[in-house]
Amino acid sequence: MVRRIGSGAFATVWLGADDALDAFVAIKVLADNWSYHPDLRERFEQEARIMRRTDSTLLVRVLDVGELPDGRPYLVMPYAAGGTLADRLAEGPLPVREALLVATDIAGAVAVLHEAGVLHRDLKPSNVLFQPGGERDRVLVADLGLAKALANASGFTIAAGTPGYMPPEQASIGGGLDARADVYAVGATLYHMLTGRPPERTLARPSRLRPGVPSTVDNVVRRALHHDPRQRWASAEALIEQLRRATAAMEQVHHRARSRRRLLRIAGAAVALAAVLAAGASAVLPRSGWVRVRDNTGAISVAVPPRWAGQLRDAGWNPAALGLPAGHEPGLVVAPDLARWTDPASAMPGVFAGASRALLPGNPDPALPGHATCVRRPDRTVDVAGTPALVRRWTSCGAAVSYSEVVFAVPQRFGVYIQIKQVGASDVTDDVLAGVRLSGSYS
Repeated sequence: MVRRIGSGAFATVWLGADDALDAFVAIKVLADNWSYHPDLRERFEQEARIMRRTDSTLLVRVLDVGELPDGRPYLVMPYAAGGTLADRLAEGPLPVREALLVATDIAGAVAVLHEAGVLHRDLKPSNVLFQPGGERDRVLVADLGLAKALANASGFTIAAGTPGYMPPEQASIGGGLDARADVYAVGATLYHMLTGRPPERTLARPSRLRPGVPSTVDNVVRRALHHDPRQRWASAEALIEQLRRATAAMEQVHHRARSRRRLLRIAGAAVALAAVLAAGASAVLPRSGWVRVRDNTGAISVAVPPRWAGQLRDAGWNPAALGLPAGHEPGLVVAPDLARWTDPASAMPGVFAGASRALLPGNPDPALPGHATCVRRPDRTVDVAGTPALVRRWTSCGAAVSYSEVVFAVPQRFGVYIQIKQVGASDVTDDVLAGVRLSGSYS
């Protein structure tokens, strides 16, 4: 065993290395103080039998069972390296779409159990694991220690489960349970994923605690959490259908919004291009088809790829952004979407260019952005508008983003600061710098 990775009231889970499988495994061992209780030992061994009988990609599988020299039984299971849902919720609610997808997978695991005639009875975030995958991590439902046969669910003699996630009828000794008890637990887990906390006695709609949750999602959750089992979704399959409908409705809304944004960007690029052509500034571009844009004083202009020319802000800048004396100086920023361009994590290319006398030699050096999460490349010097310019470059900034920070001075006149944000493997820094033009109107 390598280290302990979890513990509960009745068992401890250890990380182990399986030489035969050449992989890490999770080893669940019944706690020493409970190993001599026949009922708990039987519950532990029953969990192994259920997990073997209900083999599914949505349920944790049992690779092996055994008994330690001291008599404690153990189960060997695949190690889920993605942690638990409880771990993720410790950092806050999930995105709504992701919460719906995870809830759909949990309900899918429950449906498999119900098909096998088993009631889980203890669904909660700590019993939902993640296995890292490609497009999204795979969900695995674990811990069937409280699972019981549905055929015997009409009158349990012990009230067992986790408060906040078990339905009212499960808290009563002798309360009759059926598949709708697990439906309630899936709804409670989804509520936690959406709001950041488990449901309380006075149940508020998720959208009241988190604006932006669609009403369709509100309705699915509230029906799953109805105190009267007869008013809940009748089965896990019925809940899955509603979750999928809610997810599809959200995706349709987002698709329409993306389409509108795309049309606006195309229209914006067309307007920018028309304005440039009307100004007669389309000549001598570094690459055929590139678009030239300039600040509103005409002091500085740059040429950019057409798809970068969606939006232009040309009203100047404040050199205080670089730790220089505050003021209003000529400058521009151009990008497909200016609101997203300012977010370092967004895959949104664009260029900022600003002039300032504070950038002339003899003044304090500007505090250029450091891009701490990126990889710094060697500095180099290039010629920009007949003047040597220092180029600092950062790559591997996430989402294939890279930055070029450029500073140079026009002797006796002013200095220029340029930031180029790119997306993708190709580097057009030199092409952009070749298209920089400076005017004598700023003196």
